[in-house]
Amino acid sequence: MATIENTAERGLIALPQTAARTLIAFGAIATIASTFMSWTYTSDFPGDLTYYGSPAGLQILDLVAGALALLFSLTLWNIRGLGWLNPAGATQPVVLAATAAFAVSWFSAIAIAVDLKGLVALDPGAYIAAIGSLIALLGTLALPKPGDTFKAYVTKPDNIPPAAQLPAWGERLVITGATSVALIVFTYGIGVDPDASETFLGYLLLVVFGTWSLFAAGLFDRFAALNARHKGFATTMAFLAAAIFPWVANNEHNANLGVNILVVGTVALGLNIVVGLTGLLDLGYVAFLGVGAYAAALVSGSEFSRFSGVQFPFWAAMLTGMAASLVFGVLIGAPTLRLRGDYLAIVTLGFGEIFRIAVQNMDGTSGPNLTNGPNGISMIPDLKILGFNFGSSHDVAGVTLGRFANYFLLMLLITAIVVIVFNRAADSRIGRSWIAIREDETAATAMGINGFRVKLIAFALGASLAGLAGTVSAHVGYSVNPAPYQFAGSVPPNSAFLLAAVVLGGMGTVNGPILGATLLYLLPEKLGFLKEYQLFAFGIALVVLMRFRPEGIIANRRRQLEFHESDDSIDIPEQGLPDTTVGVTKAGA
Repeated sequence: MATIENTAERGLIALPQTAARTLIAFGAIATIASTFMSWTYTSDFPGDLTYYGSPAGLQILDLVAGALALLFSLTLWNIRGLGWLNPAGATQPVVLAATAAFAVSWFSAIAIAVDLKGLVALDPGAYIAAIGSLIALLGTLALPKPGDTFKAYVTKPDNIPPAAQLPAWGERLVITGATSVALIVFTYGIGVDPDASETFLGYLLLVVFGTWSLFAAGLFDRFAALNARHKGFATTMAFLAAAIFPWVANNEHNANLGVNILVVGTVALGLNIVVGLTGLLDLGYVAFLGVGAYAAALVSGSEFSRFSGVQFPFWAAMLTGMAASLVFGVLIGAPTLRLRGDYLAIVTLGFGEIFRIAVQNMDGTSGPNLTNGPNGISMIPDLKILGFNFGSSHDVAGVTLGRFANYFLLMLLITAIVVIVFNRAADSRIGRSWIAIREDETAATAMGINGFRVKLIAFALGASLAGLAGTVSAHVGYSVNPAPYQFAGSVPPNSAFLLAAVVLGGMGTVNGPILGATLLYLLPEKLGFLKEYQLFAFGIALVVLMRFRPEGIIANRRRQLEFHESDDSIDIPEQGLPDTTVGVTKAGA
C-alpha cells in the first residue's frame, strides 16, 4: 500500500496522489452528509425524502454506498485496522465503491426530477449527494492506473496476500457475521414496497457495485476459503439465517415470496442435476413439478378432486407426488435419453407441452375426468402435521407467524433435504459419472460408463425432487391448474424460468440455482414497470451474462476453468480442484 505514492503509473487525471485520495474521502463524506438532508420538498416520491436528520429510502442506500467508498478510500491511507478490507491496497475496489455511491446518488436525483417533473423538485441534499459522489469518482480516476486497459480498474489484482490465520472460533465468527450481513441485505431488498420501483433499482445498483468492489478486494475468495474449511458450519449458518427470516421480516407478503422462491429454487436444484451435472438440456422440466402437484392435489381431500373422499397425510401425499414424478421421468426418459443435444431438447419440450395439454383436457368432456380440465383442482385444504395446522397463525418466540411463514419453514426443511441429496449425489460415484457424461459422453462410454443408465438415473432423480416441491406448492397455492406448466410465460414457474435460474445462478453448484431463482422471482415482483417486457429483460440479462460470465454468478470451479482456460487475466482459485486438473488447464492456457 505504501508503494502507491511512488509508482510510475499515473491515473486518467493528473493529480498528486495525496490530492486524489483527499478528493475521494471528501466526496464520500459529502455523500454521507447529504443523506441527513432533505432531497425533495414533497412526500410523493417513494420513501419520503423530505426530512432532515432522518435518512429514508434511497438515502439509506446512498448512506451505505458513501460509507463503503469512504472505508475503501481510507485503506489507501494505511489506516490501522482497515487492512483486511483491501489487503492488496488496490485501486480497483476504491473505484467500484465510488462508482456505487455515484450510481445511487445520480440515479436518485434523476428519478426525483423525472417523477416530480423537473429539477425544481430537488432540495439541496440531492445536489450535495450528486456533486459529492462525482468528486469521489473523479478522485479515483487520478489514482495509479493498475494496468494498460480499463479492465484492470474493475478486476481483481494478482497480488492479494493470503489471509492471516485465525483461531477456529474466530473464523466461525467471521462466517456468522457475513451470514448476518447477507440476511440483512436480503431482508431489506425483499421488504421494499413493490410500488417503490425507484428504491429497488437503487438497491440493485448498490448491491451490484458494492458486491463487485468486495470481490475486487479479494474478500469473496477469502470467505470462500473459510467456508471450505468450515463447510458444515457455514451451511448450518446459512439455513439458520433463512429459518429466522420470518421473525426478521414478519410480513405475510414477504413470507409468500420466500416460500415461492424456495419452491422454485428446489425445483431448479433438481433441474441442475439434469442440466448442470449431466449436461442434458431439458426444456419441459416444469411438467414434473406439475405431476407432483396434481398427484398431491388428487389425494389431498379437496372436494374438486376426482378422489374427493381420499385425504392422505402429508408424508404419504409427498411420497405420492415424488413417486408419480419419478414414474413419469422414467417413462419419458427411457425411450428418449438415447438422443443427444438438440434432439433431446426438442423431445423434452414436446413432453412439457403434452403434459399441459393433457391435464387441460382431462375434464370428463374432452378426455377422462381426472384433473377437472382448465379449472384445475381448487380448495386444497391446508396441511396438518402432528396437530400443527399450517393454515392458522401461531405465536412462536413472541412473534405471530402466519400461514405463509409456516409453509416457508416447511419448505426450508424440504430444501435442506434436497441440498443434502444433491451434494451426496454429486460427490458419489454416480455423480462423477454424470460429470464424465457431461464432459464427453463418447469418452465416458469408452471408459465403461453405462451412459443410458446414468442419464436415466439423473432424469429420474431430478424429476422426483421436482415432484417433492410440487406437493408443497399445491397446498401453498390452494389449487393447481394447467396455466403455469408451460415452456415460457410471464408467471413462474415455467421451464424457461427454471432453466434461466440454473444458468444465471451457476450450473453444477448448490447455491447458484437458489440465487438465480431468487433474482428471477424478485426482480419482476419489485420492478412492476417491466410487466410484459419480463421475458425481454431475462433475455438481455442472459446475453450479458453469457458474454461476461458464462459460468454463472456462482461459478463451479471446474466449469470456470473450462470457460476461461485461454483467458490469462482471470484469477481462478485452485482450492477444491485436483492438482492434475489445474495443472493441465493452466498448461493449455
